[in-house]
Amino acid sequence: MPQTKEEALKRLNYVEGHLSGIRRMIEEEKYCVDVLKQTYAVRRAIQKIEALILEGHLHTHVLEGVHQGRDKEVLGELMELYKLSEA
Repeated sequence: MPQTKEEALKRLNYVEGHLSGIRRMIEEEKYCVDVLKQTYAVRRAIQKIEALILEGHLHTHVLEGVHQGRDKEVLGELMELYKLSEA
């Protein structure tokens, strides 16, 4: 998990910087298409963070939960995440 945490924080720093740049672009009334391209890049970066965290969760907490006989609880959490991802 420490490696996942470190990578997630690194990516979040990138997103924060990117968002500041987008704010500046909007304040400076940059071309809408250019702004949207940057928002799409941020969305992709956030999706990568989500995938990274989910992968770490699957390799640690989910496996641990299954081995401890908490299959229903673990499956419930995963279903909740799936439903949120479709919202």
